Amino acid sequence: MAAVETNEGAAQVVEEGGVRRRDFLNIAAVSAAGVGGIALLYPLINQMNPSADVLALAQIDVDISAIRPGQAIKTIWRKQPIFIRNLTPAEQQAANAVDVSTLRDPQTLAERTKEGHRNWLITLGVCTHLGCVPLGAAEGETRGEYGGYFCPCHGSVYDTAARIRKGPAPRNLEVPEYAFTTPTQVRIG
Repeated sequence: MAAVETNEGAAQVVEEGGVRRRDFLNIAAVSAAGVGGIALLYPLINQMNPSADVLALAQIDVDISAIRPGQAIKTIWRKQPIFIRNLTPAEQQAANAVDVSTLRDPQTLAERTKEGHRNWLITLGVCTHLGCVPLGAAEGETRGEYGGYFCPCHGSVYDTAARIRKGPAPRNLEVPEYAFTTPTQVRIG
């Protein structure tokens, strides 16, 4: 043990290599502040997680057995519209006949559909310009000059493969992650 003299002249006993009381108090205070900081930050970070209703829609299963060739339907996934279209052989042929190098966002129909299910085109129903919902999925709606979808907000026109052909939209309609669970069921998400 070593004696250390303080300003008042009193001797204080300190173990060599040991922790002084002041050091212990500093460590305890910093530890308490750290735990308090984590307790404060947890609710702030946790509130950024998706809500329960969004998590419930993380995946949806859609029965496509009633969709006839040439028909499209709208459904909702993650609070966004989804277009599911059963392409006719003529629509597939027209989409495949387009020179991909002339497209603003070059993609073939094969890149936008699944192998063995080339007639099923599944896209987000949100225009890539400013987020409007294009027309063309419901019966009797305007489909534009290329027979796909038409965005009434600013005039973007998509073909039967949901590729941008005309107007201000910079990209094709987005294809979400999906998989066929049976020949008549598709899981989106």
